[in-house]
Amino acid sequence: MRLIFMGSPAFAVPTLDALVEAGHEIAAVYSQPPRPAQRGKKLQPTAVQQRAEDLGLTVRTPERLRSAEEQETFAALGAEAAVVAAYGLLLPQPILGAPVRGCLNVHASLLPRWRGAAPIHRAILAGDEETGVTIMQMEAGLDTGPMLRVGRTPIARKTVGDLTDELAKIGARLMVEELASPSPPQAQPEEGVTHAPKIAKAEARIDWTRAPAVTERQVRAFAPAPGAWFEAAGERVKLLSAELVEGVSAPPGTVLDDNLTVACGTGALRPTLLQRAGGRAMFTAELLRGFALPPGTILP
Repeated sequence: MRLIFMGSPAFAVPTLDALVEAGHEIAAVYSQPPRPAQRGKKLQPTAVQQRAEDLGLTVRTPERLRSAEEQETFAALGAEAAVVAAYGLLLPQPILGAPVRGCLNVHASLLPRWRGAAPIHRAILAGDEETGVTIMQMEAGLDTGPMLRVGRTPIARKTVGDLTDELAKIGARLMVEELASPSPPQAQPEEGVTHAPKIAKAEARIDWTRAPAVTERQVRAFAPAPGAWFEAAGERVKLLSAELVEGVSAPPGTVLDDNLTVACGTGALRPTLLQRAGGRAMFTAELLRGFALPPGTILP
């Protein structure tokens, strides 16, 4: 089948690979333009652009798709369908309607729960027991289109990194299956709609007055990046992994022992993997050998 692929981050790469391996013809790959990254601020192409170029595919990186010229270029590719996975741009109606079978989206949630930009983070933060991938037919609304296929997985104690990798593989498999054997579309239920707005920087800061289970979910929702963080000795420290500790009662933010167990609103949290600013990730004992935080220290 002649396809257009539209995606940007690493989450989308397994779907692109699966389409190529299944023998589909990729007329073009659309991805977000290269952006300044890291300390040197050099322009960095997206993970999808890098992979597409490795595969020898044509790549287009328009800033937007609202111009008549861009829409005509898209339509002229003559694709039977467009496959979209975390592309990062809203698709105007002329784009949605150009392919014969329209645009099919790999969305990382169990729709209608968590429509929007950060469904994996939001599912972890909310304490959902499971999440998954929905293959949907795209329409003008934000993740409102009819559902075609669904795959599920328990969240358990997975990090956002773990779940992103797992859901990317599930989405790739489901998309290949859908293209091979189209499913009858099902309208999304009207009940159970929630929205997953983009993560704000302030959400990554740890508030020790909150319940430890809430903070532990926050740690997993931002690991490995951007990393939940707290201040200690005037320095920002990322908390990448932590354990719940019960039966503790102390003022929130109090360091309770030599293992850096920290009192929370009720109970406590024991960090197991941390990262100082500009450094590498370290287990707690290693970090404390060069960064003293003795019992009784109060973390803001």
